[in-house]
Amino acid sequence: MTRYRLGVDIGGTFTDGMLIDEATGEVSIAKVLSTPADPAAGFLEATARIVREDGVRPADVRFVVHGTTVATNAIIEGRTARTGFVTTEGFRDMLEIARQTRPSLYDLRFEKPPPLVGRDLAFGIPERLDAEGRVLAELDEGAVREAARELGRLGVESVAVCLLHSYVNPSHERRVAELIGEELPGVLVSISSDVAPEIREYLRASTTVINASIRPVVAGYLANVEARLRVAGIAAELLVMQSSGGVYSSRAAGERPAFMVESGPAAGVIAAAALGAGLDRPEIISFDMGGTTAKVGLIRGGEPTITKEYQVGASAHAGIAGLAASGYPLRTPVIDLVEIGAGGGSIAWVDSGGMLRVGPRSAGADPGPVCYGRGGTEPTISDANVVLGRLDPDYFLGGEIPLDVERARDAIERRCAEQLGMGVIACANGIIEIANAAMVNALHLVSVQRGYDPRHFALVAFGGAGPVHANTLARDTAIPEVIVPPRPGIFSAMGLLSTDLRRDHLATFLRPAAAIDPVELEAAFQRLESGAVAELRAERMADADIASSRFLDVRYLGQSYELPIPVQPGAFGAGALAAAERHFHQEHERAYGHSAPEEPLEVVSVRVVAVGRIARPEPRAVGKRDEPAPRTRRPVYFAELDGFTDCPIYDRYSLGEGARISGPAIVEELDSTTVLHPGYAASVDRHGNLLITTGNGG
Repeated sequence: MTRYRLGVDIGGTFTDGMLIDEATGEVSIAKVLSTPADPAAGFLEATARIVREDGVRPADVRFVVHGTTVATNAIIEGRTARTGFVTTEGFRDMLEIARQTRPSLYDLRFEKPPPLVGRDLAFGIPERLDAEGRVLAELDEGAVREAARELGRLGVESVAVCLLHSYVNPSHERRVAELIGEELPGVLVSISSDVAPEIREYLRASTTVINASIRPVVAGYLANVEARLRVAGIAAELLVMQSSGGVYSSRAAGERPAFMVESGPAAGVIAAAALGAGLDRPEIISFDMGGTTAKVGLIRGGEPTITKEYQVGASAHAGIAGLAASGYPLRTPVIDLVEIGAGGGSIAWVDSGGMLRVGPRSAGADPGPVCYGRGGTEPTISDANVVLGRLDPDYFLGGEIPLDVERARDAIERRCAEQLGMGVIACANGIIEIANAAMVNALHLVSVQRGYDPRHFALVAFGGAGPVHANTLARDTAIPEVIVPPRPGIFSAMGLLSTDLRRDHLATFLRPAAAIDPVELEAAFQRLESGAVAELRAERMADADIASSRFLDVRYLGQSYELPIPVQPGAFGAGALAAAERHFHQEHERAYGHSAPEEPLEVVSVRVVAVGRIARPEPRAVGKRDEPAPRTRRPVYFAELDGFTDCPIYDRYSLGEGARISGPAIVEELDSTTVLHPGYAASVDRHGNLLITTGNGG
C-alpha cells in the first residue's frame, strides 16, 4: 500500500526534500545544493537521497509535490520561448506602451524592461467587441490565418492572444486559437479569456504573454521531471505548488504556468499558516530567509493574504518592496509577499561613495559564499555569520559542507574592511546589521504599512538562515514571540505537503452595487463554482473533500482599484449584498485609514476559490527528555555584549518537551542554526517547536 508523501522545493541555493510517512507521521529530510544549469538534477538528487537513506520502496510514494522557481528564472534570465502576440487591430503596441507608473518617480535614467514579445512578433487583427460583448466588427479569419503563417515563418513556439473585451465574450479569441492551431499545429496558444478574464487590457495581455512565453519551458521541465521519476521507479502523481498556495496537477501547470510563478515562496507561507493553526496562533508573520532572498508574508485569521497583481522578472529582488513597477505585471492570485535580496549568500560590497552595502546580488549555489570553499571570492552574509561564531564550521549541513573561517575572514577584510578603515569583526557585524535593517523594513511593509500592528503577531522563522536572524528582527519590530519549527531549513517543503488542491475562477461583473440583481449575481457564482468543482473532480477529488469560497471585488465608484471582500456562504440575496458593502467600508478604513459609507459602490468582479482537501498527517510529539545540557561551547559575537562571549551550544535533537534555554545561546540542527540573544529565552513545546520570548516572557 502506498503511504508516503514527498515534497521537493528548489531554491536559489539549496534544494530541499521532505518525506512523510502517512501511517506514523515520521518525517525524513534531505538538503542538497541546487543545480541551476539543470534544476531537475537537484530535484532527483534530493529525491534519490531521501528514498535511499530511508529504505523506502519508490512504488510506495503516493504523490510528489513540487515547488520551483523555474518559471520565474526563465523570465529573469531571458530564457523564455519565442512567443507571438495577437490582439485587436490598432492595439499592436500595447506591450510596448505598457503603463506610465515607475518604481522611482524621480529616476530620470529608469528604463522599462523590454517587452517579452517584440513588435515584430505582434499582430493586430481586424475585429471589435464593445464593453458589453456585442460584436461591432466581425473577426477577419483570413487575417488571422495570414498572421499565423507569418508567425510560423518567424519561428514562434507559443502564441498569446488578447482581444479587447474578450473577458465578456470570448468567442473571437477561441476562434483565433482554433485558426492558429490549424495553421501551426504543435505551437502552444494561450488566450486571455482563459488565463485572466478581467478588465484592463494591458494587465490581461501581460499575464497572457507571460503564460505563453514560459509555457514551453515549464511543460518541458515538468515532463523531464516526471520521466526521471518514472526511471527512478516513482509512478506517483506530480503536483505543483501554485502562487496562491494551492497545488494543481503537472498537466494543469503545463497549460497555465502563470499560476506557479511564485511557487516556491508560497509553500513556506502555507507551512507557517498550518503551524500557526496547530498552535492556536492565527495571526502570523512568516519569515523565510534562504541562501538567495528573504521573503516575508502576512497571515490573518489563519489565512495567508492573497493579492491579484504581482511583478515578475523585475528588479524584484533589488531592494525593499521589490521596486513594484519595474517588471512584468501578472494578474493571477499570488500570496502577498515582500521579497528582498537578503539571503545567506547575499554579497557585501562597498559602493563608490564608500558605503557598505549588502545584496541584492547573491553568490547562489555556484560558487556560493567564500566559506563554502567552492571558488567564491566575494563576502556574504553567511561569511559574516561564520566569522562572528554564529555558524559552526564543522557542523554546517550536518558537517557535509565544512566552512572555511579564514577564507571568509580574509574576504571580508580585503573586499570591505580595508576600504572602510575598520576591523574585520566590526565589518562582519556591520554586514549583519545592514541585512537586518533591510529585513526589518520588509517586516514593516507587510504589517505597519498595511495597517497591522506587528505586536499582535508571532514571527515564524524558517529557511536555512531565518532562525539565525529572527530573534534580532523580532526585537527591532516589537514582535512578542518567535516560533522556530523543527527542521526549519526545509520548512517550505513541509508547506508543499500541507496544502490542498485549489482552483481560482473569476468573471468580470462590472455593475454599480445599487443596480445589482442578487439573482443574476448568484447565477454568476454558480457558473464559476460548477467550473471549478468540475476541474477538481477531474483530479479525482471526492465531492465530500471539495469546498468553495466566494468573493466580490468591490471599489468606490470612480476608484481605479478594488478590494476583495468575502461573501457569506449560501444563496446570495439582498442581505448578503448589504453585508458585503458594510465589510467593504470596514476593510477600506483598515487598509487606507478612511472610508466613505455615503459614497456609491461598484462590484468589479466575482471570484470563486474551490479547494480539494488533502488529508494532512498529524505532527509527532517529541516527548519529555532530560534537562538540556550544552553539547559544547564556543566564542560567539553579540553586539549587545560588546564582543565575543563564551556561548553554550545546544543540539536541537536532544531538546524535549518543556526544555528551556536562556540566551545568549546557540541551538544547532542539520539544516539550520537558531541564535538566541541575551535577554531572551526559548522553550520547547510538545511538537518540538522553539518558542522564543523575552527572558521574563514565560
